[in-house]
Amino acid sequence: MKRKEALKILTSGSLGLGIIPFGGAKSKTTEDLQLKGNINHAVCKWCYRDIPLKEFAISCKEMGISGIDLLGADDWKTVMDEGLACSMGTPKDSSIERGLNNPNNHERLTRNFIEAIDKAADAGVEKIIVFSGNRNNISDEVGLENCAVGIQKALKVAEQKNILLVMELLNSKVNHPDYQCDHTAWGVKLAKKIGSPNFKLLYDIYHMQIMEGDVIRTIRENHEYIAHYHTGGVPGRNEIDESQELYYPAIMEAIVETGYTGYVAQEFIPKKDDKLASLKAGVMICDV
Repeated sequence: MKRKEALKILTSGSLGLGIIPFGGAKSKTTEDLQLKGNINHAVCKWCYRDIPLKEFAISCKEMGISGIDLLGADDWKTVMDEGLACSMGTPKDSSIERGLNNPNNHERLTRNFIEAIDKAADAGVEKIIVFSGNRNNISDEVGLENCAVGIQKALKVAEQKNILLVMELLNSKVNHPDYQCDHTAWGVKLAKKIGSPNFKLLYDIYHMQIMEGDVIRTIRENHEYIAHYHTGGVPGRNEIDESQELYYPAIMEAIVETGYTGYVAQEFIPKKDDKLASLKAGVMICDV
């Protein structure tokens, strides 16, 4: 299942309906895992769509995860009832392709963003994800200007309610052809142009390794514009173990050294049969 397809399900509030209850073995407790406390662990639910949300949240809590990413407002209470946060909220009708770089989308996005911001403020959700959209022959310069203009009305509400609007950096080479916010430099330039502490970037390590590499130096030089991180094995977007090319402990250490205290969310698609075991292993790899 592709991310853009999962977004439609995540924002519909229908996760877990009609799915056979997950019956996997329980994970060890946080105390047993002896997490160091330097990384605030989270996970993206769409990678585990066959596990009902409530049961997934319980398992996540047991392995030391404190937040679940990319949930629509209808699902926030479910994870909060299990003692977890929604670490990244998703507005309704969220689209990677139809984003802020096209003025034709501004009215719809502003309405949906403000609705999500209001709900997030009431629920205690701190971040809402936004997307640049695909280029569709819009130049990077014009697209950047359109994004800066298009976010203004929602951003004012976000500033009033202390909510972060976070634009994700995605690769346009493998997973999201034609996506505009596909390089850190473009995203940072947009953040500087907007000039608000309530607009920052989601640095997806998997996507940016594909597009530009040089992950650790990029994080060190641009961390003030980054509000969230995602993981994923390269190539393939699977487990972040020795089967792929990135060395995540060093990347996590670099993130910690910047003083970052937000969430690092696992966003790999497990290939192994025991998906929760893969998730727990990812948490331990990143727990530096």
